[in-house]
Amino acid sequence: MYIVIAIIAFGFLIAVHELGHFTAAKLLKVRVIEFAIGMGPKLLKKQGKNTLYTLRMFPFGGFCAMDEDSAPEDESSFTAQRRWKRVIILAAGGIANLLAAFIIVVILVSQMSYFASATLVDLAEGFPDNGEQGLMIGDTIHSINGERIYYMDDFPLLMQLANSSSVNIVVIREGEKVTLTDYTLERREYMTDGEMRLRYGLHFSMIDATFTESAKYSCYMTYNFIRLIRFSIAQLVSGAAGVRDFAGPVAIVDTMNSIGREAPTIGSAIASIANFTALIGVNIALINLLPIPAMDGGRILFLFITWIIEKMMKRNLDPKYEGYIHTTALVLLMGFMVFVLINDVLRIVSS
Repeated sequence: MYIVIAIIAFGFLIAVHELGHFTAAKLLKVRVIEFAIGMGPKLLKKQGKNTLYTLRMFPFGGFCAMDEDSAPEDESSFTAQRRWKRVIILAAGGIANLLAAFIIVVILVSQMSYFASATLVDLAEGFPDNGEQGLMIGDTIHSINGERIYYMDDFPLLMQLANSSSVNIVVIREGEKVTLTDYTLERREYMTDGEMRLRYGLHFSMIDATFTESAKYSCYMTYNFIRLIRFSIAQLVSGAAGVRDFAGPVAIVDTMNSIGREAPTIGSAIASIANFTALIGVNIALINLLPIPAMDGGRILFLFITWIIEKMMKRNLDPKYEGYIHTTALVLLMGFMVFVLINDVLRIVSS
């Protein structure tokens, strides 16, 4: 059941992305030849006034095919549009994914009664280094190693990323920022609910989920998804993560299925899958908007580059050269996607 839900969720993200392109194109009077959900052979099709609408066999994809081959004199073709219009159409897919992710987050947050803040309300018995030279009750943790903390949710993540028991912590104490340099903070055994557990020994205050606080927390969660992606890119650049750590559609669906099966109830499973779907939606949006060849961001960058070149050369470039570049980039991208697909399958088989 969870595999089916996962496939539907992933297909929804792709459909939203392509719908963003489609809506922007239609609003700007650009001809769309075909709007497809899924890839592969057609299952259903309907010919509209100017657009063929299709549902295809494989749910891992989709496309919004605009008229990019007609001569620039054809006013309804994509290539005939002014650059700002093309930028809007290209960016609309990612924007649609961000909006969909935010809506999912708002729905999830609306079910919550409270949020854990970043303010300490208590310290476990036996907690070391408390007092003015350490953490104190009433402190609000502002940042760890320069990364901002907004809610308690950030604390375990940033401690994990620090990968050290010694961190630089900034706290807000009586309205003033206090820096604790090379502060030792690690998991220890503390008595919790009658048994010893490994914890940091910090207790955070709770915030009632009023309308205003829920709106703030929704914005925070969406922003935090963006920040998680930044962390991932930083790990790729630093070498902490490699190309084999990339996950494609198969791995994403498998992860969603695992999340569902490990949840204690069907309701919590659906909520967890929805939360992960929002994260993937933000991921799809940002990756597509990065200046990577064949991606929407790469095409937007190319529009700016050609604009600069044309200003310098005082003449328009032949659109066919842009086509050559994007076709080559698309072939390379498809090759990488095949590699990721194989990597996904091998990872699942060997797990």
